Amino acid sequence: MELSTREGPILIAGGGIGGLTAALECARQGYPVEVFEQAGEFSDVGAGIQLSPNPNRVLLSLGLGEALESVAFIPEGTEFRHWRTGRLISYNPLGQTALETYGAPYYHIHRADLSRLLAQAAAAEPGVKLHTDARVGAFTQTDEAVVLQTDAGTHQGSALIGADGIHSVIREGLFGAETPTFTGNVAWRGLVPADRLPAGLVHPVAGVWWGPGKHFVHYYVRGGRLVNCVCVVEKAGWEVESWTERGDQAELKQDFAGWHETIQTLIDNMNPDACFRWALFDRPPMPRWSRGRVTLLGDACHPTLPFMAQGAAMAIEDAAVLARCLTGGESIPGAFERYEGLRRARTAGIQTGSRRNARVFHMRGIKAWARNRAAGRARAGLMDALYRYDALEAAAVE
Repeated sequence: MELSTREGPILIAGGGIGGLTAALECARQGYPVEVFEQAGEFSDVGAGIQLSPNPNRVLLSLGLGEALESVAFIPEGTEFRHWRTGRLISYNPLGQTALETYGAPYYHIHRADLSRLLAQAAAAEPGVKLHTDARVGAFTQTDEAVVLQTDAGTHQGSALIGADGIHSVIREGLFGAETPTFTGNVAWRGLVPADRLPAGLVHPVAGVWWGPGKHFVHYYVRGGRLVNCVCVVEKAGWEVESWTERGDQAELKQDFAGWHETIQTLIDNMNPDACFRWALFDRPPMPRWSRGRVTLLGDACHPTLPFMAQGAAMAIEDAAVLARCLTGGESIPGAFERYEGLRRARTAGIQTGSRRNARVFHMRGIKAWARNRAAGRARAGLMDALYRYDALEAAAVE
């Protein structure tokens, strides 16, 4: 499909991981792109994320392999442990095994590092124009074009991609406001300098500790210099959905009282000024993502609970599939319909699986015992199907 220069570039609302990946993918397919980011710079909130082989195929195809290797940490595997005793419940190998099995590595990386690499690559891409301090607002569309209002002015393009996150302005403009459901879970996050910890305390893995009504995840980022911690607790009475809301380290300590000494040491060594918490809300899969020349990507259309470590991965996959659908010879509305048709079932499965894991991770009593006995076999099969997905080829398969 040829995009008319009269129609203008592809407009992307949101300069996070999904938006920047989409910009690179569309530009590499030959389309001019403009990205609008409300912040004053292209960065990201949060801390660590896990990038499994499925999104890494896309990032490697964009030529980011060397840059990723310089800032990421490659885990040897995933360990699941008992909350109080530390007993190993199951282990899944990653590292060289993941690379040999799936043809792409598994990375742990700080969100800000990934955003910086993507922003640098986008800034160096001739077909991409980046706007900061450009909060998106209303948009209109005709059969020929889209007009987007931002703090940076009025912009016309051939299409609009809403990659503006969980509180998407573009989604609301397409489908109206939504009312998400509080899951009853509150997540904490924090970073621990590795040099504060006893040698060998944290293994070179993704460590997942299962407990009644709670779980705790930790893994290295920034080449092993920091330990990222995500701690989820079932509780009510606090329902602020923001990654930048500060939390009280003493309350976190209380939430995990009685847990293994490794968990206590990690909490004790967190920077108290960088301890955050947010309420986890659930949203059902959307039946539609697109209307005409406007579509959605990533958390804007399928926000996912953080219990499969696939939120960023799904946005990266979306970007690759969407860009390739645009080259299929269809109209832009037709390309967007094909894109969401290819992606809805997979992302809905991740949303459903993450919701299920929220229950599985927090089981009690006999249910927890049965879960532990089956954990290794069940997880290995699920991850195999997840990691083999190839977004670079998905749009070529009918």
